[in-house]
Amino acid sequence: MFPWNEIDTVLLDMDGTLLDLHFDNHFWLSLVPAELCRQRGLDNQTAQALVESSYDKVFGTLDWYCLDYWENELQLDILGLHKTLVDRIQLRQDSMPFLSALGKQKKSRTLVTNAHPKSLALKLEHTDLASGLDNILSSHETGYPKEHPHFWQHLFIQFQLDPSRCLFIDDNEAILQAAQEAGVGYQLGITNPDSQKPDKVFSDFPAIGDYHLLLDDLLAG
Repeated sequence: MFPWNEIDTVLLDMDGTLLDLHFDNHFWLSLVPAELCRQRGLDNQTAQALVESSYDKVFGTLDWYCLDYWENELQLDILGLHKTLVDRIQLRQDSMPFLSALGKQKKSRTLVTNAHPKSLALKLEHTDLASGLDNILSSHETGYPKEHPHFWQHLFIQFQLDPSRCLFIDDNEAILQAAQEAGVGYQLGITNPDSQKPDKVFSDFPAIGDYHLLLDDLLAG
């Protein structure tokens, strides 16, 4: 699928790409509305409408990913609620074999995530993900989400990357597009970010549902 001899660095999203997105979907779409019902005496429909309108207001911006923003906006202990669900933080079953194979082939493995540093720290604490990575960058350190070209400029400078020799993997097609426009040489989508939901269809990028499909070519290259 890819000319591995022309790829030095693999840039990897976290939620839905290396971790099962079920944790985040359950948290934001089920637990948060339920907590609003409990604390404010709202019915479920009103709570759902409240969170959906709040999410839509800042979708695609850094605030959308910011736990501090949501604690203030919703008046909930967002990090504390995260900690009640840590048993749901799970690696995809194919992530560590893929990361290990990349390491054996001397490919640099850099996590590039929109996750807030507090959420990132919690997920690294409860998985073995960090052992398969060489570098980690949260978009909150740059001041721009991955949807913004300035994020990519910051990334390339910080890690002295040649973007044309990078592969970026993400479950969000709009962010894959942003990476392509920023000069990243290769993109790959993930069709099954949430193990509990149907597969996604990608229009403009190659996409897979299992990293094992890449291993033969990777290890041969």
